Amino acid sequence: MTSVLIVDDQPLQRMGFRMVLETEPGVSVAGEAENGIEAVRRTAELVPDVVLMDIRMPGMDGIEATRRITASGGRSRVLVLTTFDLDEYVYAALQAGASGFLLKDARPDELLAGIRAVAIGDAVVAPALTRRLLHAFAKAMPGADRRAAEDPRLSALTERELEVLRVVAAGLTNLEIAAKLHLSESTVKTHVSRAMAKIGARDRVHAVIIAYDVGLVDPRG
Repeated sequence: MTSVLIVDDQPLQRMGFRMVLETEPGVSVAGEAENGIEAVRRTAELVPDVVLMDIRMPGMDGIEATRRITASGGRSRVLVLTTFDLDEYVYAALQAGASGFLLKDARPDELLAGIRAVAIGDAVVAPALTRRLLHAFAKAMPGADRRAAEDPRLSALTERELEVLRVVAAGLTNLEIAAKLHLSESTVKTHVSRAMAKIGARDRVHAVIIAYDVGLVDPRG
């Protein structure tokens, strides 16, 4: 059973999410929180598998709440909810440790699939949104002028793992990577898992952040 903590300052929004989640077998609502402070407290108390986190809330926002939840070292993972006009907040949330993001108008099946993915340790990376997000912050992110080969996080990677990490950072799914590199999907999964372990990435989103941070790829092309 996957337990979820719903965090949103709008009661009707929380109610809507609860209605969707409670009709799904294998998913339970552990509780609700209406702001970041309450989210941090309730996460510590309830230890949900997934925290469904709004970003803009009075008092402590979702970014700071995400930072505190992930910094605690607990097993709860954060799935951020956003809209297109909040890209800058989403990037900050991912840096703070969120395992992914979805749009607030996502279909119920997309929401449930995202929750399940995050719960098992994967990450929600919507390719089109990831590319848009990273390009939107190209000026603020380190460029490839920093020599990636000199970064210790990449020194243990094989050439194939580096190649796979580059295309992961471009927002491609495992299936798309398999087609691009002429590999089987299972082989891609193995390379992705090994690369993530070697660079210390907690999930796929974190791997993308690291790839851009060290200059392995440049959002400006």
